[in-house]
Amino acid sequence: MIACPTCGLQQRVEDLPPNAVAECARCGAVVLRRHANSLSLTAAFSFAALIFYVPANIYPILNMDFYGAYSESTVWDGCVKLFQSGQWPVAMVVFFASILAPLLKLLGLFMLVFTIKFKTARWRRERTWIHRIVSVIGPWAMLDVFLVAILVALVKLGQLATVMPGTGLVAFAAVVVFTTLASASFDPRLIWEEADKGT
Repeated sequence: MIACPTCGLQQRVEDLPPNAVAECARCGAVVLRRHANSLSLTAAFSFAALIFYVPANIYPILNMDFYGAYSESTVWDGCVKLFQSGQWPVAMVVFFASILAPLLKLLGLFMLVFTIKFKTARWRRERTWIHRIVSVIGPWAMLDVFLVAILVALVKLGQLATVMPGTGLVAFAAVVVFTTLASASFDPRLIWEEADKGT
């Protein structure tokens, strides 16, 4: 029995084949979706995000030329400067959202993929909690906030200095996109189904 997330109707849904979708009998909303190759897609997107994670934190996000004085800023530099200027709550939020949250999300997804791949029947509840945590910290990857901040810098400093997006911004955007695709392609029912098959 599954409750529709839109209208709340309780309905029985049979086991679906891969790439099938079950819709609510009353409102037509999707109540169950089965992904084909869920583990392969999740692993591939997570690995791609991990590849881009390193340049996203090493290469500069912004390049600024202010009357001949050239400077580059990475995400880590921004956290350090915010902390040094006394704005440590903002520095902590930027550090968590930009550096720590994507890494934790990737580690959680890799752990889920590997434990399901090897059909372990242990820690199923804990793995379900890991999936919930990954879903909760997902929105903390604040790509939109970074893009707005860069747009503000380009507009406000446009006549005083030359501000250009750095190569790290492209890598950071790729990390956000690939981690979103990885978490969207993961089917959490595999945590229980594969374990039941292995027992």
